[in-house]
Amino acid sequence: MDNQQVLEVFINAGLIDRALSKDILEELSNSGKEIWEMLMDFGVVPSPEDFWSVIATEIGATYISLKDFTPTPELLAMIPAAQARMHGALPITYREGEGLYVCLEDPLDPQTIDDLRIITGKDIYLYVAADYEVRARVMEYYGGTEAAMDDLMKDLASMSINSIDGSEEASSAPIIKFVNLVITQAIKEKASDIHLEPFEHEFKIRYRVDGALYEMAPPPIHLAPPIISRVKVMAGMDIAEHRVPQDGRIMMRVGERSVDMRVNSLPTQHGESVVLRVLDRNSVSLDLNNLNLSPALHEYILDTVNMPNGIFVVTGPTGSGKTTTLYAALRAINTEDTKILTAEDPVEYDIDGIVQIPINEGIGVTFPRVLRAFLRQDPDRILVGEIRDTDTAQIAVQAALTGHLVLSTLHTNDAAGAVTRFIDMGVQPFLLAATMLGVLAQRLVRTICPYCKIPYTPSSSLLHQLDISPELIASQQFFTGSRCDKCGNTGYKGRKGIHELLHCSDPIKELITKNVPSVTLKQKAIELGMHTLREDGIRNIFDGNTTIEEVLRYT
Repeated sequence: MDNQQVLEVFINAGLIDRALSKDILEELSNSGKEIWEMLMDFGVVPSPEDFWSVIATEIGATYISLKDFTPTPELLAMIPAAQARMHGALPITYREGEGLYVCLEDPLDPQTIDDLRIITGKDIYLYVAADYEVRARVMEYYGGTEAAMDDLMKDLASMSINSIDGSEEASSAPIIKFVNLVITQAIKEKASDIHLEPFEHEFKIRYRVDGALYEMAPPPIHLAPPIISRVKVMAGMDIAEHRVPQDGRIMMRVGERSVDMRVNSLPTQHGESVVLRVLDRNSVSLDLNNLNLSPALHEYILDTVNMPNGIFVVTGPTGSGKTTTLYAALRAINTEDTKILTAEDPVEYDIDGIVQIPINEGIGVTFPRVLRAFLRQDPDRILVGEIRDTDTAQIAVQAALTGHLVLSTLHTNDAAGAVTRFIDMGVQPFLLAATMLGVLAQRLVRTICPYCKIPYTPSSSLLHQLDISPELIASQQFFTGSRCDKCGNTGYKGRKGIHELLHCSDPIKELITKNVPSVTLKQKAIELGMHTLREDGIRNIFDGNTTIEEVLRYT
């Protein structure tokens, strides 16, 4: 549903005013939450049921729960499966001489009612249920992506592929429809990546949701070339070139949202493997207050990014939220009296008031070259997307020494490893000690779904792997997700960060100058009070945020 439309409903109901509506809309753009979750956070409604009850009352309908609802086959047959999926429509009851009563994923869209009236030849009336319940029931009774794919496969089955690379068929209606369906479904599932992978005998399509990969129904292998060619056309890539990796970008609207996708193709033995990185501003929070940081870490990051000079590094593997953390930190200091420049490969999110430069090595716009130019632009803060070579590392240190604050990312296993990496890249230890403010190591673990969260007793082998004392375990309660519609039957909903902060205090700087091994550096930091990633993970287990399996997986 359109968020502005929903807020108008609540304004008309007298539950919020326009000033509060503006605040809610602003928070929504930064939080990645659903509108009903945000209204609960603001105390407008106490529960999801109350949210949907307000919607129902305002449009003159009745709110119902679909928890125990089972439609008859005759009722389901009144709306064709393809139309039910497309419109997010579930028939509830048919009253002779009156009409068909349905629940819609978007009950505020009058066009859907008109479309269903034409499709069924019956008058359409509304009941209102939670959109996630409608979505789950439509998927259960009419099939989800797989069923929609089956419909498409009937069209694609008769399609002959005449060109070797599928370029001729890439613009055909079935291929366009298929690719759009794959992308739309990925956005709906809040996927961070879409993987298109051709193998010798199959063509896999997988989504990464909350860090885990899920495979969808695979299309026939002979459709791989036109599907991949279609994605390359959308991304502005050269479809005639299959021998070298390529990068591109897709901008498209999905419902009310504008979604940006970063596309990379890689030549493989059996064709090109393509990955689309979904940069959906609605599903990512760029506000430091919404990153679930501990109060001490939140305060430390704010203090650090307000320093006049130095280097602050966030480290972790790809997809661990490093860039999101740094963007959120920059937004916190993005004021009129601060000049902020960023060099990124590529620019992931546009932020008003910040000058962002995309790296393009093909034309010589490299990190070192851009960084040198930055120093002549009189910046206060500099964000370097990633420090990956000697030149970039050394110029970053020089920038910090000449009165600039430099923020960047690295790929290392822990916080202490970042110091070793800088020295390996040729930075003198005494210069690094003089400029390094701190290193934040970060991982994202899946959080337990709040709607099906239950206490349980983990196995002794799992507890043994955590390596904590039995006395500590005895007094703790553990939780897991029992799996429900709202979490897609995974037991998890969303992710949160676990962190390890190496603060470069004087004792740490002294060890950096001596170029000690990272193990020694880490041991000293722990002596001085640093909590490791594993310890922060255990704290989140005890707080009921995540499971033992997730912490063991990432630490």
